[in-house]
Amino acid sequence: MKKLKIALSLLVLISIVSCDDFLSEKPDNRTEIDTPEKISELLVSAYPQMSYFDIAETMSDNVFDSQLPETILKNEQSYNWEMQTENSQIDTQAYYWDACYKAIAHANKALEAIEELGNPATLNPQKGEALLARAYSHFMLVSFWSQRYNPATAATDLGIPYVTKPEKELVAKYTRNTVAEVFQFIEKDLVEGLKYVTNDYKEPKFHFNKNAAKAFASRFYLVKGDWDKVIEMSDDFAARPVGKLRNYAAYQLLALENQRIAYASVGEETNLLIASPNSIVRRSSYQNRFYLSAARYPEIFGSATSLFNKTWLYSFYSSNNSITVYVPKFYEYFKYTNVTAGIGEPYTAEVLLSNDEFFLNRIEAHVMKGQIAVANDELEYFLSTRTTGYNATTDKLTEAKVVAKYPVIADEYTPFYAMTPVQTSYVKAIAETRRRDFVHEGMRWFDVKRFNIVVTHETYNRPVNILIKDDKRRALQIPLHASATGVELNPR
Repeated sequence: MKKLKIALSLLVLISIVSCDDFLSEKPDNRTEIDTPEKISELLVSAYPQMSYFDIAETMSDNVFDSQLPETILKNEQSYNWEMQTENSQIDTQAYYWDACYKAIAHANKALEAIEELGNPATLNPQKGEALLARAYSHFMLVSFWSQRYNPATAATDLGIPYVTKPEKELVAKYTRNTVAEVFQFIEKDLVEGLKYVTNDYKEPKFHFNKNAAKAFASRFYLVKGDWDKVIEMSDDFAARPVGKLRNYAAYQLLALENQRIAYASVGEETNLLIASPNSIVRRSSYQNRFYLSAARYPEIFGSATSLFNKTWLYSFYSSNNSITVYVPKFYEYFKYTNVTAGIGEPYTAEVLLSNDEFFLNRIEAHVMKGQIAVANDELEYFLSTRTTGYNATTDKLTEAKVVAKYPVIADEYTPFYAMTPVQTSYVKAIAETRRRDFVHEGMRWFDVKRFNIVVTHETYNRPVNILIKDDKRRALQIPLHASATGVELNPR
């Protein structure tokens, strides 16, 4: 039944994606979006229909050279922080850039339609969703194609074009806003969207519902360094949010395929926003040479990495004769367009926002507010849900344990704000926890940028490639087709 439920959800999304067609038409030929029902239908596609997971993960320090005999070009280029030349390929940088701006176009068209209908209060839920969706896609774009947010340089750092109106030309030309401007626009859309967001959907977890909106806001304010806002957004959490986090112990009782299905299921309490992009990230474990390797994964997941010195509850499976390993997170649905020829499109269920990330954001904000005792209790609970044989009596987290396990190393973590030694140790502990929990999902890359962490990528029989602090390659290069229409390239 679970498998059927997620497959049906994927089919619903895929069938509605046909409303993308209006974007490829000349403006005068487009169908009029003039009813609440049409606006709601349009907003189903106001979320990126492509995946960033493989791109972000491969650029991070979660992957290694597994020494598979063959190399996929896009995988090698991401590993070396290069612009991918396979612009028409699935799961590539240019693919995701286009998907974000296409989602933004849907949100803008919905907002325009709401305005043309007189901006009635009855359409506030659709307005809230459109604003949040527009903010989300722009946030993801600036997170990839710009340098990290730093208020000291944001007013001059190159951001991305923030688009707030539907395109009136087939080939529109845009200039880049600064990072500061982009963040101001995102916050404006976010604050306004939070006023109107609702849970009133047939499938709430495929839309910006109230909790998903707050989780996204907590991610945004964490990057900005607004700790009070992060905590405010997460006020519904108790210090120990029982039943709201992912239950890895229960996953161990499931067969492999059922674990894939369960991870992005609408029935999973922690999942707040789910998507089913056109993606083959499910196949990365056996296609990508640069991946989580069997030889190196204990560096991240070994019992020595546990603050309780116990093994983790994550389930690992091997690919390529145990050369690479993976945690089963992705279920792929293949929609055949020609069964005889075996032709079709792959769609993969992905979790974009979850209580797991939301709660970790809250813990980090408590640390940065100097509320170490509160953060310690919350982190202990989070780790207890990931630890094999956790004993509430003997497995206690203390400041001394955190400082000893994560000692301060000069210039290792260098965010734009200052941290005390104790804060640094706790932030490292949280970042390492996030690194493990979201393996394969690209979340680690955002921490690499936010904390300016140096990443070393080794390739067999080649020179070591090091991503130094403030390396220009931390901002992806603008796709060629975008720069050809006037979007300024990133310096190299």
